[in-house]
Amino acid sequence: MKIKLLLTLGLTSLAIGNVASAQTFKNKEGGNIEFTVIKDHDKTAVDNQYKTSTCWSFSSLSFFESEILRTQKKSVNLSEMFVVNHTYRGKAEKFVRMNGKVNFGPGGAFHDALWVMKNVGMVPQEVYPGKLVNKDHHIHGEMDAVLSGIVKAVIRNANGVISPVWQAAFAGAIDAYLGAVPTKFSHEGKEYTPETYQKSLGINPDDYIIVTSFTHHPFYSQFVLEVEDNWASQSCYNVPLNEFSDIMKNAIDKGYTFAWASDVSEKGFDWKNGVAVIPEGGWDGRDRKEVDSLTSYPVKQLEPTQALRQKEFDNLSTTDDHGMHITGTVKDQNGTVYYKVKNSWGTSNDCDGYLYASEAYVLMKTTNIMVHKDALPKEVRKKLGL
Repeated sequence: MKIKLLLTLGLTSLAIGNVASAQTFKNKEGGNIEFTVIKDHDKTAVDNQYKTSTCWSFSSLSFFESEILRTQKKSVNLSEMFVVNHTYRGKAEKFVRMNGKVNFGPGGAFHDALWVMKNVGMVPQEVYPGKLVNKDHHIHGEMDAVLSGIVKAVIRNANGVISPVWQAAFAGAIDAYLGAVPTKFSHEGKEYTPETYQKSLGINPDDYIIVTSFTHHPFYSQFVLEVEDNWASQSCYNVPLNEFSDIMKNAIDKGYTFAWASDVSEKGFDWKNGVAVIPEGGWDGRDRKEVDSLTSYPVKQLEPTQALRQKEFDNLSTTDDHGMHITGTVKDQNGTVYYKVKNSWGTSNDCDGYLYASEAYVLMKTTNIMVHKDALPKEVRKKLGL
């Protein structure tokens, strides 16, 4: 199954943004879903996190690359591994300070990229590719195990006193795998530090917020989302589900994109065929053949509710699995709306690295999003005090 893209003349804008077109692809067993683009905003090329758990960095920087296209009309390729290196150092410090009573691993959250940009800076991909093990792909299994071993050994052998040199040992290990992070570099004929390069991008980290929608904390407040990769205990803004939906719709309608954290372990998340759906009635009692059929044809979607969303988060049916980047909206031939999702698993699926997630799927399975605060509807911003 390959998408056949038919462009409507006269309606294109910069790069890929806001193209009106019909996209038709044949699903399994002769099925057919026909997508018509509603909005499709500027973005950079699909990347590949390969054998790493760094989707949070890839999706965050893909989002910021779109923000730079939106605001500066300039295409950049930012270094995911620069963010990974500095975030791992922060995780290690907290793990030791907490005597090992906190999550330590390769996962992360959108807050991490914001923290690195605000406190350390940024570098381009060509300056810090972070591929010393394999020049073509990111492979982190050994590195993750070694780094975990270091911090656990520091705690285990402390005898009440932490060594004053463990941080240097940790930094040496991660730099051995990813490369030493640059403090000064040349790029496109100019000299930069990470701080000055960050400023050149025109991105103010304080303009970006994390938003979610759950009832176990008060609406229009901030709370620490209880997922293990939120190791830094950073807060999200909490809004009702209808306003959560309004934020996403308004963002895309007004020319913004947003980073998307979601559950991808659902039966209806069909990466190979490029769709994510939740049919009316859900998935209980459906066999594999029926599941395959329901991701092959346009079907009526589940009606999301705040109560059902909360129930599935509370019973761990909704888990915080993966970070991606939502760049636009489409609709199928029945008028069902889907969000266009840019992933970081390469381009080997049938949609060239993209996925179409139904609005129902997004509203049910999103754990949080990162978005520019100006993308929020004015009335929601007022309620949040932004």
